[in-house]
Amino acid sequence: MRALAVLTLALWLAAPWAARADELPANLPPSDRAAIRSVIAGQLHAFRADDAAAAFAYASPGIQALFGDAGRFMAMVRTGYQPVYRPRSADFGGLVEMEGRLAQKLRVVGPDGQPTLALYFMEHEADGTWKIDGCVLTESADTGV
Repeated sequence: MRALAVLTLALWLAAPWAARADELPANLPPSDRAAIRSVIAGQLHAFRADDAAAAFAYASPGIQALFGDAGRFMAMVRTGYQPVYRPRSADFGGLVEMEGRLAQKLRVVGPDGQPTLALYFMEHEADGTWKIDGCVLTESADTGV
């Protein structure tokens, strides 16, 4: 299971997400925009507190199924996502549509001082809540949000 999760994550991260990004349609209600930011901020807070269960709760059902439990999820974040696991700073950018998916831009400065653009793919659940359905980090020097 671990090998499958790592392979799936590696393939997902290698996808050409930056190929097409359009500004999100203006019809997304402000309450949804605020909810998306709140979910991401909540997960960042959980990472800072090393609260694996809380961080995992912000993940979509698909991400939860991929990792199986909060411990494996948190281990992956600790090893592969240091800029969002321990950011020095985080600034929200715009919402964009990429390949038909909603993504929230977040400019972070990682613990090493390097700026990184994190793209948080969001999923709107049947109960009306928003969950994080993946995150892609770009090491581009151009982290304009």
